[in-house]
Amino acid sequence: MWKAGEVVGEWRPGAWWLRLRLPLGVAVGIATAAVEFGFLVVAAAASSVRAVAPAAGRRVADLTDRYASRLVGMEHRRLAGLLAAEDLPVPNAVATRRQIGYLAARLVPGTLALLAYAVLGVGVVLAGIVLRAAVRGELTLLDALSQIAVGAVLLLLNVQAVASIAALDIRLARRLLGPGSRAELTRRVHELTASRAGVIAAVDAERQRIERDLHDGLQQRLVALGMLLGRARRARDADRTHALLAQAHEDVQRAIEELREVAWRVYPSALDDSDLGEVLAIVARGSEVPVRIRCELPARPERQVETVLYFVACEALTNAAKHAAATLVTVEIGVRDGWIRMRVHDDGVGGAEPTGRGLSGLARRVAALDGRLLVTSPPGGPTTVLAQLPCD
Repeated sequence: MWKAGEVVGEWRPGAWWLRLRLPLGVAVGIATAAVEFGFLVVAAAASSVRAVAPAAGRRVADLTDRYASRLVGMEHRRLAGLLAAEDLPVPNAVATRRQIGYLAARLVPGTLALLAYAVLGVGVVLAGIVLRAAVRGELTLLDALSQIAVGAVLLLLNVQAVASIAALDIRLARRLLGPGSRAELTRRVHELTASRAGVIAAVDAERQRIERDLHDGLQQRLVALGMLLGRARRARDADRTHALLAQAHEDVQRAIEELREVAWRVYPSALDDSDLGEVLAIVARGSEVPVRIRCELPARPERQVETVLYFVACEALTNAAKHAAATLVTVEIGVRDGWIRMRVHDDGVGGAEPTGRGLSGLARRVAALDGRLLVTSPPGGPTTVLAQLPCD
């Protein structure tokens, strides 16, 4: 089964590296904490110099900002690379004062790690002494077993301490390097403002598209139908009148089909009675390109989520049929890591433009629900449209 974000041929570290990465990351954190302690001492001394010599204050402040940013970036790489920390805040987006506060707080896990490894070193020395005594026959079997049991318990406690220090290190970075509540609120307001503007633009673009469909398709067909009925009324021959009425009946059926398609673009009413997989199966049966659909949703999502996914799938199928010269389209829908993911893949010629009217309108629809739309369509193909929407 396809999984979003899966990379074919990606190097995967061995199990030995995964086991050694955490203790190595904590050990490296001891060295970085020593460097950061030295930096804080120098920064504190520089601050006193700034009070005495204001002229040098700007230069000292620039140097403090620069090296604080470098040290925080170093910690960011250590946490992400050795401790496998995910979703860490971006260091460059944090004010210098918060960076220095984080470097000061980092002295706590650094000191605890130093103590943990010091205890581990003492334990290794004692284990060597016990082993030498056992080899010389200076220990009874009972004494040896008791020493081994005590050593194993202390080793497990030390391992747990190292894991807890790593967790504390990551928690401090997320807490102190993340944006404050005010900054987070400001960012969220900007996102909502942009998404609202995007929804308005998407609605306007959809209205223009519907108007073009009605004007260029349905309206012209109805005008022709009126002319056809006029000819039928003026016809003297009964056979001629019958033929014209039969043609008018066919045109009415086609006009109803076009009107239904336009209505479905505005509101997919079939979702009232059927779920997304069933509705897309209906759309696939009317597609000019063969379509394979796999919908594996554990529960039916909210209506607005289903509607957005429906529009994304329909737009991707339309593009594949009209522009990509595709021979097969696959639609896969599932849930992963708290996201509903829909992947539409075609084997066409590619070259789809994400900034085009149709795809950009879909991106705004998806963004309005705090989702993401990713389009990959290199020249020569294939084309992949990935829509991700939060489950809640």
